[in-house]
Amino acid sequence: MGNRLASLRLWLGLMMLPSLAWGLSGKPEISTSSLDSQTIINHRFSKPVFVTASPDESHRLFVVEQDGRILIIKGSTVLPSPFLNIAEKLSTRGERGLLGLAFHPLFSDNGRVFVNYTRAEDRATVIAEYHVSSNPNQADPKESVLLVIPQPYGNHNGGMIAFGPDHYLYIGMGDGGAGGDPKNYAQNRNELLGKVLRIDVDPHPPYGIPPDNPLVNSPGRPEIFAWGLRNPWRFSFDRKTGDLWAGDVGQNKWEEINVVTKGKNYGWRLLEGTHCFDPETHCRNIPNLVDPVTEYAHEQGRCSVTGGYVYRGAKIPALFGTYVFGDFCSGEIWGYREGTTRLLLDTTLQITSFGEDWAGELYVVGYGGEIVEIVSRTVDSKL
Repeated sequence: MGNRLASLRLWLGLMMLPSLAWGLSGKPEISTSSLDSQTIINHRFSKPVFVTASPDESHRLFVVEQDGRILIIKGSTVLPSPFLNIAEKLSTRGERGLLGLAFHPLFSDNGRVFVNYTRAEDRATVIAEYHVSSNPNQADPKESVLLVIPQPYGNHNGGMIAFGPDHYLYIGMGDGGAGGDPKNYAQNRNELLGKVLRIDVDPHPPYGIPPDNPLVNSPGRPEIFAWGLRNPWRFSFDRKTGDLWAGDVGQNKWEEINVVTKGKNYGWRLLEGTHCFDPETHCRNIPNLVDPVTEYAHEQGRCSVTGGYVYRGAKIPALFGTYVFGDFCSGEIWGYREGTTRLLLDTTLQITSFGEDWAGELYVVGYGGEIVEIVSRTVDSKL
């Protein structure tokens, strides 16, 4: 692809894909003859980490670059001026930077946009609001900060933000970094680290607490929706069922996918996946820990799960209802449905994110600058 952005038309020969075991220990070969590529934009993004569509009728895709810019793809063109550029505010080393973007559900009426970034002076996580300017392709640079969360170390910042079907803003927070969650933040309900948070951005200032959040009338921070997570880098809502699916990045051995529900404990640092971590034995005797729906081991180049989306588009009927996710290091893309995980594609991408467009079609983001669309020549087979 040289220095050009390519949209790889990834032909999925779904009927020919063998089923994988729970741990994804096999790695079936995917014929390169099943792949096609088509250059759609003469552009390569700089360290892209997310792509999403605005919830209006403009059919624009917004690409988040880690170093602080949000660019717009409109038709077959990347607009020359960024929608937003906050590079001067950021700490961008390692896993830090501009990490998340979410449009208010009533964006068409109120023009409200929210971002998640790590700030320069102390690498704290910031959740901030911007508004669209008189130019619909540029945000007003005035910022309103909603929430600041201190970060004790330089990694595991989480980064995903998204509005749920309840119109509340959900925020994915890592455990604060280092290794093994040394201060046990993820299990501490008085800390916001290692959690999925849920806040109401409509009351001002700066936000409200949904009255049914699980700790509203219990000890702990009322912003918390669920806990026991290590680094929920990417999560999404199933646009049909409203279920919240999250890829939680593991430590040294296991990666996991969770369906996250209110008030539940997903185990970290007691568990890594379904396996005892700290303590190394007898953790299964601890009550009320929720296991992932699927997990996979660090083998054959796999090292870091990237959560995706339940496919609800129309172009690939065989994939409908399948949760699609991948691995940053191996470039593999899998599909999970009804207790079975199958390998869909084996790419060379460093997969930082997946994204949906306005119609529910799926895109994959490569850290090297690529945005690719998943499409299929097979329309009548079943995964």
